[in-house]
Amino acid sequence: MYLKSIEVHGFKSFANKIVFEFHNGITGIVGPNGSGKSNVADAVRWVLGEQKVKQLRSASMQDVIFAGTENRKPVSFAYVAITLDNSDHQLPLDYNEVTVARRVYRSGESEYLINGTQCRLKDVNELFYDTGIGKEGYSIIGQGQIDKILSGKPEERRELFDEAAGIVKFKRRKATALKKLEDEQQNLVRVNDILAELTRQVGPLERQAEHAKVYLKKKEELKECDQNLFLLEMERMDTELEGLEEKCGITEHQQAEIRQKFEGIKSRYEELEKQVAQADEQIGELQQSMNDTGVSKEKLEGQINVLREQIHTAQQNEEHVRSRVEALQADVDRQQKEGEDYSSRQTELEAGIREIEQKKRLLTEKLETLRKETAGMEQQMEAGKAEILRLLNARASMKAEQQRLKTMQEQASIHRAQLNKELLEQKSGGDDVSGLLFKQEKELAELKEQIVSMEEEKTSIEKKRTNWQQEFEELRGRMDQCKEQYHKDSSRLESLRNIAERYDGYGNSIRRIMERKADTPGIHGVIADLIKVEKAYETAIETALGGSIQNIITDNEDTARQMIEYLKKNRYGRATFLPLTSVSAPEHVPAEKALGETGVIGIASSLVHTQPQYEKVAGYLLGRVLVMDTIEHAVMVARKFRYSLRIVTLEGESLQPGGSMTGGAFRNNSNLLGRNREIEILEKQVADCRAQAQEIRSRMEDVKTANALLKDDYEELQVNLQQAYLHKNTLEMETSHIREQQEKQEAAYAGIHEEIAKIDADKKEWSIDQAQMEEQIQMSVDKEAEITGQNNVLSQQVENKNLEIESVSQDLNDVLLEIAQKQQQKNFLQQNIRRTEEEIHRLNQEKKQILEDSANSETAIEEREKQIRQLQEQSEAAVLQKQGLDEKLTVIRTQKETMLGEQKNFFCTAGRTFTDYE
Repeated sequence: MYLKSIEVHGFKSFANKIVFEFHNGITGIVGPNGSGKSNVADAVRWVLGEQKVKQLRSASMQDVIFAGTENRKPVSFAYVAITLDNSDHQLPLDYNEVTVARRVYRSGESEYLINGTQCRLKDVNELFYDTGIGKEGYSIIGQGQIDKILSGKPEERRELFDEAAGIVKFKRRKATALKKLEDEQQNLVRVNDILAELTRQVGPLERQAEHAKVYLKKKEELKECDQNLFLLEMERMDTELEGLEEKCGITEHQQAEIRQKFEGIKSRYEELEKQVAQADEQIGELQQSMNDTGVSKEKLEGQINVLREQIHTAQQNEEHVRSRVEALQADVDRQQKEGEDYSSRQTELEAGIREIEQKKRLLTEKLETLRKETAGMEQQMEAGKAEILRLLNARASMKAEQQRLKTMQEQASIHRAQLNKELLEQKSGGDDVSGLLFKQEKELAELKEQIVSMEEEKTSIEKKRTNWQQEFEELRGRMDQCKEQYHKDSSRLESLRNIAERYDGYGNSIRRIMERKADTPGIHGVIADLIKVEKAYETAIETALGGSIQNIITDNEDTARQMIEYLKKNRYGRATFLPLTSVSAPEHVPAEKALGETGVIGIASSLVHTQPQYEKVAGYLLGRVLVMDTIEHAVMVARKFRYSLRIVTLEGESLQPGGSMTGGAFRNNSNLLGRNREIEILEKQVADCRAQAQEIRSRMEDVKTANALLKDDYEELQVNLQQAYLHKNTLEMETSHIREQQEKQEAAYAGIHEEIAKIDADKKEWSIDQAQMEEQIQMSVDKEAEITGQNNVLSQQVENKNLEIESVSQDLNDVLLEIAQKQQQKNFLQQNIRRTEEEIHRLNQEKKQILEDSANSETAIEEREKQIRQLQEQSEAAVLQKQGLDEKLTVIRTQKETMLGEQKNFFCTAGRTFTDYE
């Protein structure tokens, strides 16, 4: 088992989907810092079930989702999947590859998948028990964890040893079992506590029950007494009611007379009230007008006083304006004088700065010239030193070469004597090597022919093995598909059988009756179980049956009556029974006359299949129903036969006699008719799958046997081929060695003569070279002495130039310091000049604003005097208006007093009238 691939999408820095493919051998992921190598390890730890966010180097689980950048949008989920090779079936799954995946969304939803099937985190953990793979095992060791393992506690190291030993699964199962036992023990303790508490409460509850019984008895007695008391009170109230009815008759007569007089008095009183209300309204209006007039007069007088005060204030401000203008003009003159002084000082500084800048430029040029001259002298000195060093190296090389030539002359003399001896030996050994070479080449040719034949046989066997393996893989794929279909159909079949046995989809009363079927032989079953319908007609037949599909067939009326009594006794509901002895099909079927019409499929009873004993029941329920293909044809037939037929369509629409229509989207959740048909189909499919799986398994065994036989032949041929290649390589090496030996002998024989001649020539040449080297060594010594003298002169000149450079540099630094001081003074003067200009501008602006305000003040005084004259005229008119309103208010108040007196006399007269009636 090994890791084949890792698929990452949306996890941390992996915005795009990426797949890491791993093969047999060692595979590593390398890259610079920050490229995401650690994110790959985090992805593996995460998909194996890591729940600790800190282990993933994040703050929350949503942080592992790619959060986006300036150029990329964030993704909505993170997905990681690892694929393991399970050809050795070390993992407890019947797959050659196992893919474990994990997905998390930003909403917090998370899911785990094994081979695409959703599972629990517990399933993932149990899958990798005792494999060495897991988020807590030794398969993932991050940065710093080696030191943590070595320096950790013994308990922590023991976990790694347990994982390696393969006992983690059992230890965790043991811990789980112990935890469950502990929980059950706690539950038992709680149950015992509850029993003890309930036992303790039994005695008090018995006493309370006795008190409750006494209370209920007393309550019934009290209820009876209350009823008797109510009857006595009712008789007394009836007597009082008769006397009150007599008094009511007399009172009603008096009330009619009083009501008639009251209506006349009321009309006169309402008229007086209206007149008084009108007078009050007029008085209120006049008072409001007077108040408005008084307020207006006071407001006008206040405005006149305000205007007079404004005129007085403006006259006082004129003197203040004149004094302020004179002060501002004096400040402007003073600032102008200071600005002129700063400008003259700035001019003097600029002239001094220009003079110093000229001096600085001369010193800089002189310093640059001195430095160039010094650099040239130093460069000449370095060149001289390098030449001396080269001469020394050359002399050393020539001396070494002289010694080498002397040694070579001595060795050449010795080697010449050895070559003469070898020349005699080579002449005697050449004949034996030629015979041995011919024999080896013949044997090698025969062996190569055998190897070619074995390679052809090997290729043939490999091709056959490949074909068998392909067929085996195809059979395995078919087997997996067959197993998947078998499990799917088996699960569906088992589910349908359970549903049928429990009678799901039927009413409660039907299920209760069918539970008694085994005890009551007269119950045959429900309609849906006893008739069979083709799939194309299921919707139409179920629509035609309606609620009758749950009717129960019994052998006779007695059985039906017993079941009805059973339902009534236990209050289980209602059910419809069809006794075979009383139910019969109709003799005349009106729908038969419509069988020849367009779209008619047939009578519903003829489209179902059932046992002969239930044919009358089918005719009774479906013999009057006509089945048609579409609603359009059904409407045409119903209209033609004056809506006297009951018609259903294949899609479930229904037309009733009389003209009513039923239709719409057909939702058949129970599928009572198709359930048995689907069970039969599934049983056949399951049996076919089982037979097919057996056939495939048999073929797989045959293929495996054939492949195993070929494997034995292939391995034997491989061993023979390896031995042949080994023998061939040995012969080739021996032949090559003999051939090389022969060539060496021939070359050595010719080379010895050449080497002897070369040695003689070299010895003569070496003697000439030694003489030339002696002359070159003497010339090198003379050249070294000349260069040393020149360098001494240049060194003295460089020292003098350096002293002059230091002097010029000091003068230049003094000049730069002076320039900086002058520049600072210049900046200070410029700031003062700018400040005085801003101050002069501000003072002129203030002066201008004051003069403008003064001119506006004179115009405002004239305008305010004109307003005062207008307001005085309005005040005199308001006084005259108020006097007129006072006179009118006096007249209206006199009229109101007269009407109030009349109202008072009215109340006295009406009071005497009502007193007479009483």
